[in-house]
Amino acid sequence: MLKGIHSAISPELLKILAEMGHGDELVLADAHFPAHSLHQNVIRADGISIATLLEGISPLFEFDTYVDAPLAMMQAVQGDTLDPEVEKRYLNAIRSAVRIVPNLTRIDRFAFYDRAKQAYAVVITGETAKYGNIIVKKGVTPVL
Repeated sequence: MLKGIHSAISPELLKILAEMGHGDELVLADAHFPAHSLHQNVIRADGISIATLLEGISPLFEFDTYVDAPLAMMQAVQGDTLDPEVEKRYLNAIRSAVRIVPNLTRIDRFAFYDRAKQAYAVVITGETAKYGNIIVKKGVTPVL
């Protein structure tokens, strides 16, 4: 166990976060996401909500400031509706960890899948919220 690392962050996820460079993206996928058919680098965080992972990742992860929105979620497919509480939960989790919440955009389902294919890794979570997937883009870590 390391000090200052959230208990939801597994050693495998910590390794992924450390390996990622600026501009790399990480998909935090809900339990229904077709991760293995879209990507080779898939890790599991079964039973852990995306909000909990965002709370644990945010203090370790610089969000990209060179893009308008370093956070991306799926738009609802025509005929479906979004639960605004899902996005609110995610942004509150980030805010509780780092106080400054980066911009979030919504993208088409198939555009989301295309970005997921190009991501550094996909984390399958225990999240069950509809349209609960989120992509986070890593930025440049400031020199201390």
